[in-house]
Amino acid sequence: MTAKLQTGALSMAESIIMGVAGSAPGFSVSVALASLIGTAGIRAPGALVYFALPMIGIAMAYKGLGARMPNAGAGYEWTGRLFGKPFGFASGWALLVAAAVFTVTGSSPLGAATLSIFDPTLADSVILSTAIGLVWFLAIAVVLMIGIGLTSKVQVIMTVIQLFVITAVLVGAAVHAFRHGAINPPSWSWFSLDYPAGTLAPTALLVVFFYWGWDVTANLGEETCAEEEDAGTAGFISVFITTAYFVAFAGATLVLFSVSQGKDLSANLVYQIAQESGLGPVGTLAASIAVILSSVASMETLLLQFSRTLFAMGRAGSMPVTFGEIHPKARTPVNAMYLIMGLGVVLMLLACFMPSVSLILSTSVKAIALQVSFYYGLAGLACAYLYRQTWRTEPGQFAIFAIYPFVSALCLAAAGIYAFFTFDMLTRVVGLGGLLIGVLFYRKRPYGLKTIDTLLAGSQAPLHGDAR
Repeated sequence: MTAKLQTGALSMAESIIMGVAGSAPGFSVSVALASLIGTAGIRAPGALVYFALPMIGIAMAYKGLGARMPNAGAGYEWTGRLFGKPFGFASGWALLVAAAVFTVTGSSPLGAATLSIFDPTLADSVILSTAIGLVWFLAIAVVLMIGIGLTSKVQVIMTVIQLFVITAVLVGAAVHAFRHGAINPPSWSWFSLDYPAGTLAPTALLVVFFYWGWDVTANLGEETCAEEEDAGTAGFISVFITTAYFVAFAGATLVLFSVSQGKDLSANLVYQIAQESGLGPVGTLAASIAVILSSVASMETLLLQFSRTLFAMGRAGSMPVTFGEIHPKARTPVNAMYLIMGLGVVLMLLACFMPSVSLILSTSVKAIALQVSFYYGLAGLACAYLYRQTWRTEPGQFAIFAIYPFVSALCLAAAGIYAFFTFDMLTRVVGLGGLLIGVLFYRKRPYGLKTIDTLLAGSQAPLHGDAR
């Protein structure tokens, strides 16, 4: 075994595709848009624009940090090197927990979308959806273990097909609304800031879940061509691409359905939009396939994030050193993959005891949003600290890489803290409890101290530039 990932395996274009696939427009719309409409109402399109602004600030932070310190651990590595090991561990652990919870969040709708192709009435079965999702999950994990080259090729094909189909569904929705009239005609009220009391912070966290995933490009920094620039730039570009699709689908849902209908739609919203648009059996079949591809792509990127983060933590000794080993032929962290496969199976078996797919999704989405806002916020603060001295020589860089990420981090922190106290007990337990469990695994001294020096030889990414 070695500790060296396959350098130069991804091009700039492939990295952008990875970023888009990570946010997964088709999957995110199907899983979270109904909840967003239930929370924000007709303000959902505006929410996806306004609350994208802090996300863009975090994307700038990832770009700035990646330019100085490309590393598979991304937020874990950056936060640890700038603020100390405890903060770095907390950041890495938050991502690991979010990704583990996502094995259920991603698998359940994946199974439901697969069932809807054969019999839509079966899609609400928790046991069937979870079982089929588990098969998909294990198949995706095997592809990832073969190597990043195959993973990238599969990802590009799936994402291109997905974007083609969901674009066609959006066109169909627009044509239907033009011919037959819109339930909610497009209006500036969609972009109103007049949020009802108690809905602002939950709306912001839901939007965090929508955009989450683009940061996989940072975790693939060591495997990307021109790693200092391409990985961060790709993540930044992918945020804008996904924003356009999310806002378009929020608008499509509002013109086709009332708010009361929209908030009660199932986990296959793209399918329902295609059906309501009159695209017929072929269109609805294509929509279901697009959701499946998007779900697979999203699951793939999250497994990549989990395995690369755990690899970096193992390589540095924050987790058992066995996770910092790379298979010599596949050049992938197979031990980290074995762990997430085991966790995924256990969590999906537990999910079978939940009463409905919709409850699984609503609980896990909010819990993940809490964890993501935590480690995104740490990255924003880390970037602000790294570039704090640039105001003297490069005020423009100071504004982009220090002020903007700092304000974005504060926004995420405020939304997360406020929303936490509005969530139900189950969401609080999953969201905060998952983070607190990390205390049991944290050590001041590295795991495998005598072995870690060998693993680090020639593999630790240098600090690019002055971090003072």
